[in-house]
Amino acid sequence: MTAIRRNGVKTVAERERGRLMLFFALVYVVEGLSQTGGLIAQPLNFYLKQTFGWTPLQVTASLTVLNLPWIIKPVYGIFSDFVPLFGYRRKAYLILANLAAAAAFLGVAFVARPEPLILVLLLSAYAMAISSTLAGAVLVENGQRLNQSDAFVNQQWLWFNVAAVVSAVLGGELVQRLSPLAALHAAALVIAAAPGAAVFGAVYLIDETPSRLDLAALKRALAGLIAAFTHRELWLIGLFLFLYYLNPGFGLPLYYYMTDTLKFSQDFIGILGAVNSVGWIVAALFYRRWLDGMTSRRLLNWSIVLGAVTTLAFLLLSNPASALVINFCSGIAGMIAFVATLSLAADFCPKRAEGFAFAALMSLLNLSSALSNNLGSYLYEHAFHNRLAPLIVVSAGSTALILLFIPLLRLGDKRAGAAA
Repeated sequence: MTAIRRNGVKTVAERERGRLMLFFALVYVVEGLSQTGGLIAQPLNFYLKQTFGWTPLQVTASLTVLNLPWIIKPVYGIFSDFVPLFGYRRKAYLILANLAAAAAFLGVAFVARPEPLILVLLLSAYAMAISSTLAGAVLVENGQRLNQSDAFVNQQWLWFNVAAVVSAVLGGELVQRLSPLAALHAAALVIAAAPGAAVFGAVYLIDETPSRLDLAALKRALAGLIAAFTHRELWLIGLFLFLYYLNPGFGLPLYYYMTDTLKFSQDFIGILGAVNSVGWIVAALFYRRWLDGMTSRRLLNWSIVLGAVTTLAFLLLSNPASALVINFCSGIAGMIAFVATLSLAADFCPKRAEGFAFAALMSLLNLSSALSNNLGSYLYEHAFHNRLAPLIVVSAGSTALILLFIPLLRLGDKRAGAAA
């Protein structure tokens, strides 16, 4: 469906696209604040490091459990595909998930020991993963119908990173000015207020046709599910996403390196996170103007080359000025990579199994990222003996190698964001 203005009046398609863009902005502001990599991340890492003396590997390994809700996202997707709640396949689940997230972060504000803290954070991660899954299903359904998948992905991660800028700056300030535990609790209380915006978006901005659980609907959903399992391209894309994000991560080793070796202050480290997110925002705006309409194959090639180059740039990290420039460029590369890979995943999901198929692909990405972080921390401590440079080189090389996989996808001249 193409949105065309007639006599200066917005068409139905334009109005629908506008509401969806606002919905994705609200939901992903909430995601950017509320995911465990959001506002809570720096206060949590600093608290575990300073109060309990945990190493990068200990922190990474202990927090890996928080990835479990994101790895089993297909469970939420298939449930919403098959079982409407209060007459809706998406809306009601979105509302309940965000209310649960708010309650979980309120709980974080009242615990101190690592074990109950991680347990309550796990509950928040389940809530955020469910919300993300349902938002992904809304993206796929409407993105394929309107041929706007890349625009919706771009909108999501634009506003995710607007929230990430706030998270990084505020998280750094909380750590710098409060005790480790007080900073953690303050971050949790701020986050607890955010999910209300997603509840508003789910209620007022999604036009979802009411559904009911009957035999005909089950047959359609089952046909879509079978199509997902028998779709050769979907399997290839899943393998591609897994390998793409498997390069050894160095996020937590980098945090320790900046804290202990370069002696950066915690508020400056927070600013670096914000600068990285500004890079994502700039790339999102740049994409709308210059990259929209590019073929999927070309966009993937660009994302891999930029990713490898900006990863190698961390070898030049030595002072605050270099840190600012490198983090900004890394944010640009990260945004282009996400638009390239997530829009590719959305374009190939079969009808009536959008929630399951997109969630399954995102679960592979999340599993790969979790393995990547653990692998990176392990190599940093045990193979490279707390030296960051070898880990950076290995990570960049792993990213570059994925170029060899792209011809197997047989994308031809398919435009990024166009339904396959």
